[in-house]
Amino acid sequence: MKSLLTVRNVALAVVGCLLVGGAVVAQTQPLAPVQWDNRQLDTLDRNVRRLERALTQRNSQGEPVLVEPDPEVVALQGRVGAMDRRLRDLEATVQRVNGDLERMTFSQDESDRDNAALRTRLADAEGRLQALERAATEARAAQEAAEAEAAQPRSPTGDAASDLAAARVLLSADPARGRAALEAVTVNWPDTPSAREALWRVGDVIRAGGDQAGAVQQYAQALQGWPTQAWAGEVTLKLARGLEATNRDPQACAALGEYTRRYAATSTPALRQIAADTGRAANCR
Repeated sequence: MKSLLTVRNVALAVVGCLLVGGAVVAQTQPLAPVQWDNRQLDTLDRNVRRLERALTQRNSQGEPVLVEPDPEVVALQGRVGAMDRRLRDLEATVQRVNGDLERMTFSQDESDRDNAALRTRLADAEGRLQALERAATEARAAQEAAEAEAAQPRSPTGDAASDLAAARVLLSADPARGRAALEAVTVNWPDTPSAREALWRVGDVIRAGGDQAGAVQQYAQALQGWPTQAWAGEVTLKLARGLEATNRDPQACAALGEYTRRYAATSTPALRQIAADTGRAANCR
């Protein structure tokens, strides 16, 4: 037993020296590769068997040999195990995410198809709506044109002067129908001397009904551009009197001024007297 321990100590010392020497040599120069042959392999096998017998003998003598693992190796194994578990968890997560992505991709494809179909239907609906709007606009325009044509009074004689003469005759017999005939002249024959005369004659009808302000509007329309017809001076005085009666003295004086400049020289004394009386009533200077 003592010799075996001596041999063991010597062997450990030699191994330690070899390890130290090997470490020193490793720091200075690289180790030469080991050339294994049959003899060296046999020697290694005999040594391994010898170590096994020594270990068995010590175990049988009650001196077991305990081989303790390196703490760093144990820690490394723990870290490797933890990394392996995390890797498995990560693989499961990736598989779950891939499944979710596949479902999302499928849902997105379905949504794209649905959106394309909806866009097509919307474009069709917009086209139909625009067509309906155009049709409605055209129908409304046609209806308005038809209504305007139906409301348009027709010329009874086909001539402006003849229509005016007929309206004057009708006015003396039936004022309401005569007024309508005069208004038809203004519509059928606008911008004509007959239409101007029809305007101020409608003003006379309105004034006779007690509406001075309405009559003033008719007179003013008839006198636009200050016409030169024989009735222009008398109608200008009617305009001035209507303005004075509706408390518009400055406008009345202005109308009297136009009468004086344009029509007084060819007017009758009676009309000039009316102009003077109206000027005093309106406080014209």
